[in-house]
Amino acid sequence: MNSVQKNIEKIRDELHLHNYYYYVLDMPKISDYDFDSKLKELIILEKQFPQYNDVNSPTLRVGGAVIKSFSSVKHDFPMYSLDNSYSKNDLEDWNDRLFKNLEDDKLEYFCELKFDGVSINLTYENGRLTKAVTRGDGVYGDDVTENIKTIKTIPLKLKGSFPSKFQIRGEIIIEKDDFLKMNKKRYLDGLEPYMNPRNTASGSLKLQDSSEVAKRPLKCFLYQIVSSKQDFKTQNEYLSNALEWGFNISSTYKLCSNLNEVMSYINYWDSNRVDLNFEIDGIVIKVNDINHQNELGFTSKYPRWSIAYKFKTEQISTRLLSVSYQVGRTGAITPVANLEPVLLGGTYVKRASLHNQDQINKLNLCLNDIVKVEKGGEIIPKIVGVDLEKRTSISKKIKFIKNCPSCYTLLSRHESESNHYCLNYNNCPVQVKGRIQHFISRKALDINGLGNETIDLLYSNDLISNYADLYDLKKEDILLLDRMAEKSVENIFNGLEDSKKINFERVLFGLGIRYVGQTVAKKIASEFKSIDNLISASLDDLILVDEIGDRISESILEFFNDQENIDAINRLKDMGLQFEIKESNLPINNILSEHIYVISGIFNNHSRNELKSIIEKNGGKVSSSISSKTNYLLGGNNIGPSKLSKVKKLEIPIISENDLMEMIKTKLL
Repeated sequence: MNSVQKNIEKIRDELHLHNYYYYVLDMPKISDYDFDSKLKELIILEKQFPQYNDVNSPTLRVGGAVIKSFSSVKHDFPMYSLDNSYSKNDLEDWNDRLFKNLEDDKLEYFCELKFDGVSINLTYENGRLTKAVTRGDGVYGDDVTENIKTIKTIPLKLKGSFPSKFQIRGEIIIEKDDFLKMNKKRYLDGLEPYMNPRNTASGSLKLQDSSEVAKRPLKCFLYQIVSSKQDFKTQNEYLSNALEWGFNISSTYKLCSNLNEVMSYINYWDSNRVDLNFEIDGIVIKVNDINHQNELGFTSKYPRWSIAYKFKTEQISTRLLSVSYQVGRTGAITPVANLEPVLLGGTYVKRASLHNQDQINKLNLCLNDIVKVEKGGEIIPKIVGVDLEKRTSISKKIKFIKNCPSCYTLLSRHESESNHYCLNYNNCPVQVKGRIQHFISRKALDINGLGNETIDLLYSNDLISNYADLYDLKKEDILLLDRMAEKSVENIFNGLEDSKKINFERVLFGLGIRYVGQTVAKKIASEFKSIDNLISASLDDLILVDEIGDRISESILEFFNDQENIDAINRLKDMGLQFEIKESNLPINNILSEHIYVISGIFNNHSRNELKSIIEKNGGKVSSSISSKTNYLLGGNNIGPSKLSKVKKLEIPIISENDLMEMIKTKLL
């Protein structure tokens, strides 16, 4: 490295460090003038010697890159939502589930503020920021790396000793003071003020010119490290180290040893959140021990080891003008209140969910009532009460509709259900389109090139009437439709062809059987192995499957008793879709078929998921908890003390990963 390059690297390192002192620690070591002088010196040197350019140079904080479109990126680790709680009882229920799954007698809880901002996932390799991706739908997000580099509380280069590759997640926010300054300037410039800090932060990340993003007062708090390797034992250790590497970690978190301490933390911040210079909407509670987090795992939507406690939300009054009715893909009818527009939580609210007739009756709602509205934990706000003192003679009782608003079929309501249903399953336009839209969705068949508007267009032109029709489409027919160019049509057919590779469990989910979500579809696919086995299953066969009760079982039987569904499935099978678990996903052999294993600890040669896969490939079963039926505890380093105690009590052998491999090898010989 020559003297010029050494000087450039020296100035860069100094600026990175001063950014950290100023924006993260709020302890500037040099004046703004001296910092700006060093930055200008670096800009001049980088222009003179472009061969020494660095994609993470401090000069990039000012932006300059223009992004025409943001590419969609699949997350290495899904960005799950959090399950919500609203009371101590909710937390106690969650806590009971933890102990049931862990069989441990003591837990530590990591509590932190739930920032009301925009989620971001950052990737670091060898201490340098390489990628920044928005949450998106949790599976795919947008690559906003160039814009994120302009945010000064996000380090471009780390300090100290850190893992060679990891990801860290956080929340992009705009502080209250900065938001007021932005709106004051807009007011003076004769522009409409921004609605709220969160939406403004979100919009800022999608600006195409990163130099414009650099002008926005965006900041970032980081709170969760994810990695394929387990570098530390607890959430607390991860964040303590992340702080040393240069990340902006809020000092407001707290370790709690029981739910009473958790509630004290929640109550403190519920009372004192007004004093914060940024918005929060609750508290996040996590199991502190990483081994416990790994054992608890995830549902299809949430981590089991974490939950959000949502603060009571703002309520506001407005007038109920009318009620409209929506038809879901399963035929369920949902009433929706149309309201006099009112500002709530930073956005204008015009509609609120009424859920069903029981909810309308419970609230004693009338048209023209003054109602109390809140957002709660829902996307669509809800009505939580009526101001009866303001009810007048113009208020009229709400009469629930008798006919489907889509096909006018008489509605039905089973005495055991709260919803009304349209039973015109095969001919109700909204239901038919809804099922096809569900079938093509990202978590089901994920058919690129097709969206809800395209499905509407194809249906309205009589080209499709169920999801099997998609595979009979002809290019020349689609090209005749509005807004359908050659490239768009080509993308549709490429997407349809790719969907034939989607595994059985996602195809099963895509069929849209009522009550069969992602998790249930995965369990059923694993149990029955093929659609033919599932179709021929009896009610008793279905109920025997773990976590599949009467309601789901009856819904599955009802679905397969409809000949049109069977015909559609047969057509999809003929088209080459996956309706059975591939041989590659089945056990290689059954040499471990009589054994049930519990996996605990940290391993040297394999991850826990890899070991689970090895056991299942050889016919064995893996359980999350130890019982008298457990044959072996597959143990690594740091086995949980409660598990050790239980295996000793039940005299269950403990084997290592090498023992497991030797067991498989010996039985194969």
